Amino acid sequence: MSGIGLKVRAEFQKGDDIRDAGLTTPDFVERTDDILYGGDPKWQVLDLYRPKNRTGEKLPVIVSIHGGGWVYGDKERYQYYCMSLVEHGFAVVNFTYRLAPEFQFPAALEDTNLVAAWIMEHAEQYQLDTEHIFGVGDSAGAHMLGLYASICTNAEYAAQYEFRVPDGFAWKAVALNCGAYQIMVSGEEQDLTGMLMSELLPEKGSAEELEKINVIAHVTESFPTAFVMTSNGDFLKNDAPLLIQRLMECQVPHVFHFYGDKDTTLYHVFHLNMKTKIAAECNKEECDFFGKFL
Repeated sequence: MSGIGLKVRAEFQKGDDIRDAGLTTPDFVERTDDILYGGDPKWQVLDLYRPKNRTGEKLPVIVSIHGGGWVYGDKERYQYYCMSLVEHGFAVVNFTYRLAPEFQFPAALEDTNLVAAWIMEHAEQYQLDTEHIFGVGDSAGAHMLGLYASICTNAEYAAQYEFRVPDGFAWKAVALNCGAYQIMVSGEEQDLTGMLMSELLPEKGSAEELEKINVIAHVTESFPTAFVMTSNGDFLKNDAPLLIQRLMECQVPHVFHFYGDKDTTLYHVFHLNMKTKIAAECNKEECDFFGKFL
């Protein structure tokens, strides 16, 4: 791999290594790792985390779609965040998906759909409550979750893809964290978003492609109830009000949380740092929000 993707991966990995240093699997988690959900044992694998001592009990499910600028990330980088959600009584699906530039759009959405199919097919085996499936995603993962939620609820938009949502699969609610919802490309040579789109999209970011990946354009009144959050130090914070406006126009129930204040700056995806109190508070608020639908 060459280009911007390699630079982004190296920079993001450095920060994540520091963030997660010293963390271990919590005592309350029972984990099943490296389950193959597709045909590729490198890219199409997932972990399932459940609370210990809940064997035989069907649990509501949280599916996490990781961030990383569409070019970085895997389930290992999200394991500690995802396991922290288990404490609130959920089974959590944490999966690796195919990244650009090795795989271009819509590979990640195809993989998300395969995970949805895996959940429906293995619900009895792993005691998963398919009537209560929730989604969390941050940054590029929030973007992908927003698109997949639209595919699940907007038949006209879903028709633009070759895959079909598995029978019976539906989001009860979603949490969209520090997300990118309306991708804008400036055309300038050093525009990072433009460089990422040139690796993600087959046509390198044509007007038609940018419209297709515009979450806001595909939200309808059937979009899942949403918890939307950003923070004062999030470089994508201006995307959240755009999504909120669209949810309001479509009368989709939602809540909006803005974290940080004049004395405390909270940066992009601050909620992934399991060593901080504010991350735990934010994630509990999201799980409590999901709990209203149980």
